[in-house]
Amino acid sequence: MDKRWNALGKTLVNYSLKVQPGEKVMIMMMEVETYPLALEVYSEVIRAGGYAQIQFMSEAIKHRILKYGNDDQLSWVPEVEAYGMEWADCYLGLRGAFNLDECWDVPSDKVAKYQKAMGVVSGMRWKNTRWALVRVPNEHFAQQAHVDYEYMMDMFFDSCTLDWEAHIRDNQRIADILDQGRTLRLVGRKTDLSFEYGDNKWVVMDNTTNIPDGETYVTPIWNTVNGHIYYEFPATIGGKVIHDLYLEFENGHVTKIDASSNLDYAEMIIRTNENADRIGEVAFGTNPYINICTTDILIDEKIFGTMHTALGRPYDGSYYSPIHWDIIKDTREEAEVYIDGKLVFKDGKFLI
Repeated sequence: MDKRWNALGKTLVNYSLKVQPGEKVMIMMMEVETYPLALEVYSEVIRAGGYAQIQFMSEAIKHRILKYGNDDQLSWVPEVEAYGMEWADCYLGLRGAFNLDECWDVPSDKVAKYQKAMGVVSGMRWKNTRWALVRVPNEHFAQQAHVDYEYMMDMFFDSCTLDWEAHIRDNQRIADILDQGRTLRLVGRKTDLSFEYGDNKWVVMDNTTNIPDGETYVTPIWNTVNGHIYYEFPATIGGKVIHDLYLEFENGHVTKIDASSNLDYAEMIIRTNENADRIGEVAFGTNPYINICTTDILIDEKIFGTMHTALGRPYDGSYYSPIHWDIIKDTREEAEVYIDGKLVFKDGKFLI
């Protein structure tokens, strides 16, 4: 077995989650390819004096409920999973890669109902546990990204194990400067989006929750979001891929949506509840080892020089939505960011 799995397992348990003796840890193993990491994480939890429980899920299993389930079954919040969020002190989701077209034959309305139910469990995880999510690549994931498997795995491990102390220090300097402002305007391809963030602080992520990490985010004052934005990268949620997503905002709400694929599904997602069409997060991707689009949120939102917005639930808990949908914009070309009218970021690089 690749020794890097062992090193990553130690990092996840002892650094990211900081598991203490007697604590209960729920490990969600998604797809069989995550087994090497699940095994190392389980071992480290035991060594740390904790109690580990492993669940298993896969996209193929999800396909069965989506294809054959009725409305009540699709809207059912899994009771054991929900209880797990009450039982656990820590939650670790090992999200293995899967075929993005697995659910090709499932109508969008069924996927949306299921996604809303799963969002309830996700909300409980945010509220009740110390949590971390890891996107674990495999051969299929490399093919999806149009690179070879060795390149993908090297990128994954390098991006997880960079010098986080130096990374945080460098990006905190930038965050401190951004904190001196109150408004942001993003101008780019088919994009002119602005909002106020007031006294809300920019947060530098430190490889403790979304892994591999590498982003600096802020929570906008949601009803000040105005303008329009186009996303060059495919937007994914619930196993569906939306291409060429375009959104228009007025006083914080989406007033127009367009896409070249799965438009009906995207519309259903943002109508999940009254807060699902708000922007709850805006962030810069800062991981220097991630440089390709994989069509996967957990990886792509960290691409160095990009930006992303999240529709729905904000990290600060100021309002609730079962949806938290990160969507990535490629700001490495034709993009400028202004803070209080001053140019601070251009074509993927900070100027401050």
